[in-house]
This record gives sequence, C-alpha cells and structure tokens, in this order.
Amino acid sequence: MELDALDVLMNKEQILVYFQPILSADKLEISAYEVLGRFRNEDGSVETLENCFRDPGVPWEYKQEIDREVHRAALETFVAGERTDMIFLNVDASTILGDGGDGLVEFLLGYEEWGVAPASICLELKATDFQQDLSRLKHFIQYAQSAGLSVAIDNLGKEAIHLEQLAYLKPNVLKVDVTLSESFAVPSIYRDVLHSLSTLSRKIGASLLFEKIESFNQLNYAWRNGARYYQGFYLEKPKETFIEKDQFQQRMKKDIHHFIDVERKKIEAQIQLTAELNKRLNERLKHSDVMEDIDGWTLRTAESLEEMSFRVYVCDREGYQLSGNASRQSGGAWEYRTEERHRNWSWRPYFLENIVRMNFEQRGILSDMYTDFHSDEMIRTYSHPITEDLYVFVDIPYAFLYEKDYLL
Repeated sequence: MELDALDVLMNKEQILVYFQPILSADKLEISAYEVLGRFRNEDGSVETLENCFRDPGVPWEYKQEIDREVHRAALETFVAGERTDMIFLNVDASTILGDGGDGLVEFLLGYEEWGVAPASICLELKATDFQQDLSRLKHFIQYAQSAGLSVAIDNLGKEAIHLEQLAYLKPNVLKVDVTLSESFAVPSIYRDVLHSLSTLSRKIGASLLFEKIESFNQLNYAWRNGARYYQGFYLEKPKETFIEKDQFQQRMKKDIHHFIDVERKKIEAQIQLTAELNKRLNERLKHSDVMEDIDGWTLRTAESLEEMSFRVYVCDREGYQLSGNASRQSGGAWEYRTEERHRNWSWRPYFLENIVRMNFEQRGILSDMYTDFHSDEMIRTYSHPITEDLYVFVDIPYAFLYEKDYLL
C-alpha cells in the first residue's frame, strides 16, 4: 500500500529526515549532505516520501507542505548540530510552479539568522519536471542564485534534457547517475555523453556530482570523468545521523592511488606504442619516396605493420584521401581498395587539430578509443606526418589492443 499524502500531513511528527554524505574530490572529505524525507509508520517501519511527490493526484499545496516540513526538520538539525557542511534539499516542481518559489526562498533565508548561510544551501531540482516551461525554471534559478542559494539539476543522463537547455539554465551543480554507464548497449556512447556534460560544466562554471556510486568500479568511473563530488552507497547509505568529515579519507586515498597507478600505466603503454609506430614509420620513410608510388607504398606499409593494423591510407593536409585503403581481410590477406580515394575526412573530430599538432611537433599521434563506422568495433588510429602536406593513418584493431596491457 502506497503512502498517502494526507496521512503524512496529519502525522507530521512521524516525518523523518535522513542524511546521505557527499564527498569532495579535492579534500576527500564530506563537504555536504543530501536530505532525504522518510516517514515512520505505526508499525515502526520507515519508507520514503518519494511516492507522495510522484503521484500527480496529490495537490501541489500538499506537496509543498510536506517539502517544507522535511526542509524545516533538516535545517533545525543542522542548526542544533552547528553544522558547516552544505545541505542539498530536494525541491518538488509543484513548490515552484505553485507560487514561483517565493515562499521557499523566503523560508530558507529565514535560517540565516540561525547560522545557516544561503551559500551553504543547494536546491536540487529535476529539470524534466519543467520541460513544458523551462522559462519559469530559469527565472527561479536566477532568483535563488541572486539570493545566494545554489541550484543542482538532478537525474542527468537518465532523463532527457538537452545540453543547450542546461546551458540556458546555468545551474551550479550537475548531478549524474553513474549507474547508467552500465545500461548503455554501447558504453562509448555514454562516455561521449559524459564528455559533453563535463565540457559544458566547465563552460558554465558548474560542478559535476556523480551519484548512486555503489562499487569501486563506479567510483573509478566518476573519478575518470571529472567528478568534483561523489555520492552513493559505496561511500555511505542515508542515515539519521552525521559522521566524521574525514571518515572515508584513508579508504579514498587508497582507491585513488590505485586509479592513478592504472591510469599512469595506460599513459605509458600509449606512449610506448606511439614511439614504436613512430620509429617504424620513420624507418620506412627513409628508404622510399611515397609520391613515386603512393598506392604501392601504402600497401607495403600496411604489410610491414601487419600484427598491429587492419587498415592504412594516406591523406593530404586538407583531409583528401590520396591513396586507396590497404585493408586486411578476415583470412589475413591484404586487399587494396580504391573506392575511398579522393574522399574528404576533414569533417572528422580532431582531424584539423591533429594535422596542426603533427606539423608542429613533427611526430605521430595516437587517438583515443572510438567506434569504427566500417567494422563497428572499438579501435585506435595512429596518424603520422610524411611531409608537410602528407599524412599516413594506421587503424589499429581491438584484438591487438586487447592483447596488450593498458591499451583499452
């Protein structure tokens, strides 16, 4: 049986507040708590108040009153404990859509005289609750921020909201559900989503908070993707009490030491592979003139790199492919295909940047992992300068990368 909002309002004394710690990535200590509303039933069991807010049949005035009671209980607990942490308060959309948020902001600012500074309060909103009226959400965010409060947008990655909408809203914190990294059929797509969010957060001056971290691997994922804050059961479940700020510091230091060690080995492996390819291609260039026979040179180069490549081709500085494709077939034999000749690849991400870098640094570049649109497998590409106007591209298959330590 679902919790009834009217029962909750008639028994406010049974409303509880739980606190889930949020760790900062720089100090590795608790810097904030998210407040989560709970209700103690007559039989002593405790359940979340979330269903009251999900039910569209509950009047917004009821939701606002329940929200207000949760916020009041949490803030009074903070005042009594003389807490200096930030406090994240979930705010139901109806609270804002009902009266524009004036009552909420006025209520929160009233606690400043009790020692709760506006800068220590962060209001957590779900942007999808405002999809039909983002302008009202924008107005509220600006109003709250002008009063000294912070605003977080929740459920990013899980709910459909466009990057331009986030840029328009300009919240202080972007909350990302890390569990979604495991639900995408193609993990690289989620990595791209996170990369876009990370780039956007820097441009609008927002912090990334990864929530629902339940494992060592998910913490690693958050760390690798630029999280400034961590939250989840791997660190601590919501409780009625607070814990020491540095309780997780030693464990976090140990985990991050492991992350750094692995990343360092990955970087070293990529540098070693780049150096090996750089050496082998420079040797080939010493003893042959590419332009005398560009097709023959491309095929012979591919054959000389047989154990680590499946496709080789040559482009000019503007992205036009001058050679055909030397492609390794499933049986291992090399085939030379001319269909790709004269195509332009300058539209591909980082193409122009890599051309300029190769000219300036006079050495090759190893790409990140990406999905090849011909084979639909994850690969890397090594690009190498031949002359100031010619560049060879060596596509490295997943099978080779998988067999080597730290290249994936």
